[in-house]
This record gives sequence, C-alpha cells and structure tokens, in this order.
Amino acid sequence: MPPQELKETAMNTCFAQALPIRRLIAAMALILILGVSAAAQAASRIKDVADFEGIRDNLLVGYGLVVGLDGTGDSLTNAPFTRQSLQAMLERFGVNIRDAGTFRTNNIAAVMVTAVLPPFARHGSRIDVTVSTMGDAKSLQGGTLLVTPLLGADGEVYGVAQGAVAISGFRAQGAAAQITRGVPTSGRIANGAIVEREVGFELASLPVLRLALRNPDLTTARRISQAISTFAGVPTARALDPSTVHIDIPERWRNDIIGFMTGIEQLQIEADQMARVVIDERSGTIVMGPNVRIDTVAIAQGQLTVRITEMPQVSQPLPFSPGATAVPGIAGTSAATGQVQVPRIGPDGQPVRDAQGNFVFDTITQAVPGTGTPTIPGGAVGGAQTVVVPRTDIQVDDQAERRMGILPRGVSLQELVDGLNALGVGPRDMITILQAIKAAGALQAEIQVM
Repeated sequence: MPPQELKETAMNTCFAQALPIRRLIAAMALILILGVSAAAQAASRIKDVADFEGIRDNLLVGYGLVVGLDGTGDSLTNAPFTRQSLQAMLERFGVNIRDAGTFRTNNIAAVMVTAVLPPFARHGSRIDVTVSTMGDAKSLQGGTLLVTPLLGADGEVYGVAQGAVAISGFRAQGAAAQITRGVPTSGRIANGAIVEREVGFELASLPVLRLALRNPDLTTARRISQAISTFAGVPTARALDPSTVHIDIPERWRNDIIGFMTGIEQLQIEADQMARVVIDERSGTIVMGPNVRIDTVAIAQGQLTVRITEMPQVSQPLPFSPGATAVPGIAGTSAATGQVQVPRIGPDGQPVRDAQGNFVFDTITQAVPGTGTPTIPGGAVGGAQTVVVPRTDIQVDDQAERRMGILPRGVSLQELVDGLNALGVGPRDMITILQAIKAAGALQAEIQVM
C-alpha cells in the first residue's frame, strides 16, 4: 500500500477511535451542566428570601367623597356620615345648606382611600390609590374622587389623592332582575396620589446592616451569614436568631454600601424549611413540603353509602277509555288514605253538572294495580283511571372494593401521595387521613389549617 494511503487509513482509524471519546466527553459535559443547572434551580437569591431592615413600605389611609355618580351613590338618610361630609365640604366653599331643610341626592358616596407609600418615594412622585365605599352606594362607575389627604400611622399627611375612579365590575338591573359582575363598589386610581412628605431614612450612613428573613429558619439564617462572610472575605455576618442576620459593613465597602448590598442580594443560598402540611378545608386544597415523612402506618378508608331513589311511574289506560285522571297529591286528595276526588261521568260519557252548573265530584279509593279497580261510593261508574305507581330503588355501597394499604417508614412526599391515590382517596378524605396520621404520631410534619 502506498505511504499516502497508509497515512489516510491511520488518520481515519484514529478519528473513528476518538469519536466515542468525544461523545463521552460531550455527554459528561452535558451531565455536568444539567447538574449545575439543577443546583442553581434549587438555590435562591438572598433578595428573594430576606429583606434589608429599614427598606420597607408604609401604609396610608384617608377619608373622602366620590361625586358624579349616576344615581348609584349613598342615600343620605341611611348614611348620615355622607350627609355631614357633604355639608362640611359645601360650607368650606361658602355654601350653607344647614338651613335648607331636607335635601336628597344619591350621586355622592363616602369612601375610604388606601395607598402604599414605597420606600424612598420622593416629594412630588405619584402612587396608586384604592377607593372603597362605606355606605349603601351601589356602584362607583363614573365617579370622581375629590381631594383627599392620606395619613400615615403617625397621623401626618404623606400624600393627597384625587382623580377619576376606574372600576372592574358593573351592576345593571331592571324591574324584575339584576346582574352584578365583579365588585363595582371598589375602584382604583392609577397614579392618583401625589407624595407630599418623604419618610426620612439615610441608607448610605448606616453603620451596620440587618437582614430579616421572610420565613424564619435557623438553618437558612446560618447559610446566609456564611455566604455573606465568604463574599466579603472576612467574618462580617452572623445570625442573631431564626429571622435576623446581623452584618458589619467591611472597611473596603464603607464608601459603597449600595454596591455591597447589591452583591449580597445576588448571592445564591439554599433555603431550608421545616416539614409542613398546609390544609385549606374550605376548598379541599392540600400543599405538602418536600421534607414530609411518615413512619410505618396502615391506612384503610371507606364509608357506607345508602342511596334511595324514587322513580314513580304512571299507569295509563288505553286510548279513548272512559274515566278520569286520579293523581295523588292534588287538591282534594288525601295521600295518607289514598282517596281522590274525580269528576262524575254520566251515561253519555260527559262530566255531570249540578243545578248551578258546577261539576259533580265523587270520592274514590285508589287501588293498587293488580288488586282490583277503584270503587266509587253510590255505585257510580268511574271507568278507567290513570294512577301513579311508586317505584323505589335502594343501593348500598359499602366500599368493599377498597383495601387497607401499608405505607413503610420514611416514605417521601411522592410515595405518600401515590399510596393515598392508590386507595382511591380524594382531597377531602385525604385531609382527614393526614390529620389521623398526625394524631397517631406517624406524621413527621406540622399541619397548618388555613
């Protein structure tokens, strides 16, 4: 074989042998990437599990009036506070209505105005407000909120709200029906308030920082302190309690506290949590954490169900048969005795009338089909009768197809759910079972009922 062909053959052989190695390396790299990705997904940023102390919202509230309603406002007789507020407002504008006697209007409504003042909101910035009725107003559609001061917890005015109210629902009614969609008595004004006072807080001058965990946990607090100390390069953070982490600002970050806080927020930690089962009995919702474990326990679930269904049938005579319809339960009928009132039929096949022209009725006893025909007192011939025959269906479900299941010690959340589903247990029954397992001491988790 020529040297050139030998060279090409050797190169192809080496490439063929290297191809599986390359695939193996690529697969290992993919596994490593997936592992890192899974670990990253399991971790959370510190900014998602904790807040810096001092950086917080403040709640504002105020009382005001909404005008311009199309007859859907408060009735002044049922809402005296609306009447007093209207009088006080008009007097400030030089209009005296106290001596005007009785006046009526349903185009105004007294409302409570609420807002959230975000941290570091500056003078002149705008925030959203929510407007809710207090009286018997039917809807705020088309209304305008008049100037309303917004007060903080210290009684000071931090904002002023005014503007057109936007609602997400509506209400319409007629003479015999009405329909309500959403909540028309509550609305929102986007950028409806102007901040008039700032909350004093100098972040850059803080000597220390404190983190408040949203879900207090000792393990999570320690992990956060270790991650911060590693980031700072010095042991600068320590956990004070399950919900607080104290941070001494390092010397090299004294002039850049915002940068230091930004770096802390982006640190990845794995938040720990205690085993907990949250139950909402109203909706039948069950939420279980990944650390829920149970000891060996046997479970049997079932209940006796007796279902009684009444399906009455009508026994109908042949067409054109002389007679009348006798149905128990109509006027003049005694369901207890089986007696019914039927019109008397004459020889000509027509109902008999008395001297005043009224129909003549006879009392008959309804017979059970197959035991004879109804008899008419006085020997009158009643002919064929349409009778109601009772039919009762009784079913008993003793859950005989269900069996007792055994869940071994230390099963995981998925195994617990699969085991209960194998028993045919629904959410409602599962709530009772979990509470029974907890009462037996086999559920190693906290049950929280909402």
